[in-house]
Amino acid sequence: MTASGLWAQIDVHSHAITASYMEFVRANGAEMDEGFPIPSWNVEAHLAFMDEAGIETSVLTMPAPQPWFGDGTESAAICRKYNEACAALKAQYPGRFLFCASVPLPDVERAVEEAVYALDVLGADGVKLATNSYGQYLGDPALEPLMAVLDARKAVIIAHPHKPSAVNDRLIADVPLASYEYLAETTRAILNMVAHDVLVRYPELKVVVPHCGSFLPNALPRFKGLLPVMVGQGYMQPVDVEANVSRLYFDLAGAATDDVIRALLTVTTADHLLYGSDYPYVAAPALVAAKSSLQQRLPALGLDPLAVLSDNARRLFGADVPVRAYGERVVRLAEIEIVPEKLSAYLEYAAEVGRVSMATEPGVVALFSMQDKADPCKVYILEVYADRQAYEAHIRTAHFRKYKDGTADMVRSLKLIDTLPLVMADFLKKAQ
Repeated sequence: MTASGLWAQIDVHSHAITASYMEFVRANGAEMDEGFPIPSWNVEAHLAFMDEAGIETSVLTMPAPQPWFGDGTESAAICRKYNEACAALKAQYPGRFLFCASVPLPDVERAVEEAVYALDVLGADGVKLATNSYGQYLGDPALEPLMAVLDARKAVIIAHPHKPSAVNDRLIADVPLASYEYLAETTRAILNMVAHDVLVRYPELKVVVPHCGSFLPNALPRFKGLLPVMVGQGYMQPVDVEANVSRLYFDLAGAATDDVIRALLTVTTADHLLYGSDYPYVAAPALVAAKSSLQQRLPALGLDPLAVLSDNARRLFGADVPVRAYGERVVRLAEIEIVPEKLSAYLEYAAEVGRVSMATEPGVVALFSMQDKADPCKVYILEVYADRQAYEAHIRTAHFRKYKDGTADMVRSLKLIDTLPLVMADFLKKAQ
């Protein structure tokens, strides 16, 4: 539970771009290595975005490019500075930030040392790994010592796409990496992990795949279809694809359209979906609007907003994230009869309060309005609140008071039915 009494929404995909990191990147002339500028960042602006979007906790990770320019000692030093800066932010703003440490790959020995220090000493909440570190892809046998260390600590790995080790520079100038190649890059890295059975051999690892699963919903069925052929011809070893995929989690950063989410649910389950913003790579107003839209659309997709925006990440990262119990949810049904000649005006008020409530109140999970087909003046509103405090906060807001006062003479009768969300619980089990 957050300090305000609302359920804690968690952003698992955001970046801290520290001064020491940027100085190092600039000193090596790598500001445009990924084909587009690294955005500016400061903690005050990040917190302001979180507050506007209703995000209680953000998981910080290092952006691309990987800070490696041929010197392992130098790279280890910049990763250490970065991890210590994130640890300081986590301590300075309790409950607002978690962080996944960066490690100086492709130097595996130094990466192991930094992972141990970050997880055991700094209290990192996981490790961020690039899809490839200058040609060393996730799944590479060279990474086995690091995987063993992370598995022993039951670590969360946040994967993030970086520029492929071989890429057509003209092509990425015309078609930015982020629009296509990042998705392909993530897909090839995760499939390489699956092909090497990494997540079965290291069963305590949990990997977060970015950007709505990238191309995995398309690639995994093809991979599974080809696997028996390749094994039969001696080109691959047998692997348990389903067991590997079961250890994957998926953030919804990027274009989380309804069709994309439906496709993603063909390869994973609802309890492995997580909210991600990709701040500061997208402007804050656009992210706020996108998150509001996502929250409103999730119920129609058979998904619980509280799970996707909060509980799934809380279970993944553990006790450092505030806990919200399902039993606290408030679900009500309002049965309203409207004066016929004032129906149009009432519907405008209802639409406005619903839109503003969903956009600005994290504790308002759903406000779903319906009309009786046989009698349009009979309106039903399904109201779902994260908890009692969220409901009480809602009815004190200016936009609710405007709706309540403005429609007082439009309502012929009002019946409020408090419910126990047994049907919702059964439905969500089936959806998962």
